[in-house]
Amino acid sequence: MSTNPPVAVYCGASIGNRPAFAAAAKSLGFALATSGRPLVYGGGSKGIMGIVSGAALQKEGKVIGVIPRAMVAAGGEKDKVNENNVHVLLDEPGREKVETILVDSMHERKVEMAKRAEAFFGLPGGFGTFEEVLEVTTWSQLGIHDKPVILLNVLSFWEPLRTLVKQSINAGFIHAANERLIIFVDGPEDHDEHESFDWGKAALEALDNWSPGTTRPLFSWKNESSYNKT
Repeated sequence: MSTNPPVAVYCGASIGNRPAFAAAAKSLGFALATSGRPLVYGGGSKGIMGIVSGAALQKEGKVIGVIPRAMVAAGGEKDKVNENNVHVLLDEPGREKVETILVDSMHERKVEMAKRAEAFFGLPGGFGTFEEVLEVTTWSQLGIHDKPVILLNVLSFWEPLRTLVKQSINAGFIHAANERLIIFVDGPEDHDEHESFDWGKAALEALDNWSPGTTRPLFSWKNESSYNKT
């Protein structure tokens, strides 16, 4: 199988309460593997993270998990309200083919994922997913990189963010031209069809149709000490 550049997927460590969320994650994982695109993700085996990575593994795709060392030592990510850990186990049975990269902090985790990825996909998730999606979008706005952010708008999950972006444009805080920095994949108008919709195919089509900007990124991701001179 030919290998295309990796993509990063940001998503929830919980499964959510609608079957369409899990179905979209599985669809995306299958699509990445069959298209030869390695998956870079946060390394967990539970929730939407576990579904998208498990689907990629099922189709013999390459999966790269980036995990802070402290999180491995603690047994996983923990919610302040829900004390159940989201397991982060190295060489977990059935997931031995995941390439695990250990880093020293959450910040390094995000940088490592961004360095490796050609694009960023956002599935439904919580605070961490919001932060990751908005940070890489901000990096594009600032010219740190020029990579697409593509959100799978399953059951209109990301609609409030689209509204917020438009509101900020109208209020003069975001330049109208930067609305293009986030691409929303909406799926069928009828939400009843979202569980069976091929979200992975639609996401990759959005990536294939994306065009980079005309300015050079500020930093070379291959060498953190270098930068592009104007």
